[in-house]
Amino acid sequence: MKAIFLSTPGKPSTYVFKDIPIPEALPGRAVIKVKAFGLNHAEVHMRKGEWPEIHEISAIECVGIVHSCAENKFAVGTKVAALMGRMGRTIPGSYAEYTRVRVGNVVSIETDLSCEELAAIPESGGTSSLGHAAVNLAVNAGARVTATTRNLDRAAILKDLGVHEVVLEGPELSKRLPYKGFDTVLDLVGNSVVMDSLEIFHRGGRVCIAGWLGGLAPIKEFNPLLQMPTGVHLSFFGSPHFGMSGIEVSDVPMQKIAEDVAKGRYKAKRSQVFRFEDISKAHEALEHGSGNGKIVVKVSK
Repeated sequence: MKAIFLSTPGKPSTYVFKDIPIPEALPGRAVIKVKAFGLNHAEVHMRKGEWPEIHEISAIECVGIVHSCAENKFAVGTKVAALMGRMGRTIPGSYAEYTRVRVGNVVSIETDLSCEELAAIPESGGTSSLGHAAVNLAVNAGARVTATTRNLDRAAILKDLGVHEVVLEGPELSKRLPYKGFDTVLDLVGNSVVMDSLEIFHRGGRVCIAGWLGGLAPIKEFNPLLQMPTGVHLSFFGSPHFGMSGIEVSDVPMQKIAEDVAKGRYKAKRSQVFRFEDISKAHEALEHGSGNGKIVVKVSK
């Protein structure tokens, strides 16, 4: 099979194509014939050598068909999505024609959607692909949503998703919002704005950091005793733990989400689809912010 390797893992790298054997089935693992995968900013950091754990084969998610499964948890030929579970970190990721993943990080999906369409469902700011997903879920749940974006030219896209207010992302956002007293903030920008995010809640409000679009630098001189408002909750979603005990991939209603995409209730848009051999061009598009939606790479027919 063909796989895409980092030229110098742990340091700024280019991508190199190599032929390697198809992985064999192991207990507790499924081998997946990769049909498509979506790009994530984590893979950009891996390519640049900015990630603490980097496998020479990147990628943290994919959609495909089960090739083999040692314990028959998934039948051969089942359409599945796989994500996280140390993919691209300590085990080979899905920048390959086949990948081997823990069965706890695999979920079957019965749908007529193509694999490229499924790969556009992500696993910030509202106009990131993960931001789009969060907006879809919140709006469908009946929440009134305010979204931020680094480019107000994309405000119409967010409005079309059901966002009530769109605000330009930037310093001291809390002072520019039309009101405070939010119930919840999903912070996809990360450490660079989290202290400001804590200023916009009512008592009992919650902020969850789930991204790092603002960079990986730590919060400077963070002192919770002095800086956190009373009664506000701060949490973090660490994707490396996804699929482990207590944070099961099966808890994510992927089947329901796929059905909602098929019905048009959930808008999972592919901004661009690239060929497997054009992985470098796909990364350029991701870094330049090209398109509005998930960038997808098609691996095989």
